[in-house]
Amino acid sequence: MLETTIAGSLPKPPWLAKPGMLWAPWLLPPELLAEGQRDAVLLALRDQEEAGIDVVTDGEQSRQHFVHGFLEKIEGIDRSARVTIGIRGDRYQAEVPVVRGPVRRRGPIHGEEVRFARAHTTRRLKFTVPGPMTIVDTLADEHYRSRERLAMEFARIINEEARELAALGLDVLQLDEPAFNVDAYLGDVKAWGIAALERATEGLGIRTAVHICYGYGIKANIEWKQSLGSEWRQYEQTFPLLARSRIDQVSLECASSRVPLSLLRLLEGKDVLVGAIDVATEAVETPEEVAGTIRKALSFVPPERLYPCTNCGMVPLPRDVARGKLRALALGAALVRAELGA
Repeated sequence: MLETTIAGSLPKPPWLAKPGMLWAPWLLPPELLAEGQRDAVLLALRDQEEAGIDVVTDGEQSRQHFVHGFLEKIEGIDRSARVTIGIRGDRYQAEVPVVRGPVRRRGPIHGEEVRFARAHTTRRLKFTVPGPMTIVDTLADEHYRSRERLAMEFARIINEEARELAALGLDVLQLDEPAFNVDAYLGDVKAWGIAALERATEGLGIRTAVHICYGYGIKANIEWKQSLGSEWRQYEQTFPLLARSRIDQVSLECASSRVPLSLLRLLEGKDVLVGAIDVATEAVETPEEVAGTIRKALSFVPPERLYPCTNCGMVPLPRDVARGKLRALALGAALVRAELGA
């Protein structure tokens, strides 16, 4: 009951990648990079275990970016011909690679990462991959010229990869879909976004999750959130669709947000990963503050379905701040668990 987890990423050690930024360049030479990444995974697992996190991740230590780390081993994408486009509903501009031909896997993408993490923790292991809609939103498509067709192709690719990861002992596969929270895309979420999620997770035999938040704590996202008004109600349109889907868990943003918690009622029957840690600030929550968020969410989600979590990934934060937030998350959940007599 009230088992804790994180959205996915943790800060990388300063000897591995430049601190405090997304898509940070690697600082190790190619011949030492894989070993350095594995060492960073061991540190990420240790930090979570020592803090008391129940369902751990590899901290995304082997990926520069949550989307492009997946795309590195996909054929049909020209990574040398980057173009600048508006992504996430033109919230910001990004240099992205170009789809030139049919997309397919060259081979396993994240298998070695899952195998290594699985061998070094006895706790339940979650692994994150980008969802089909978010992948499509992070590419310039000059081949399919249809967001839906390209998304379904990536759903097929994700499913191929996910079946292999499940066979390696993975417990939870999470698809990250920040594109689901973009007003301009909500029609697409209903038309084909949910179907793409279900195709991506078909027949896995493990728990499946989707993470939908309001983004990393970076300037563009913070400014966008300030423009959304006194209540953030994007979830009101996506939650009923997800409640009817085969996805097991929904991860969302709650801490320091303007999301009406009553919207959690719309996820009846699903595990709800309640963001109780604000990743947009370096201020470390107290356990009581975390407990307060959990208590409010319990008005709408039964305790056996509620998993205290972070709002989003913590990769841009200082490592000591992230460790403090991990401890606060675990201690805050323990406070409420004790109150419930669990």
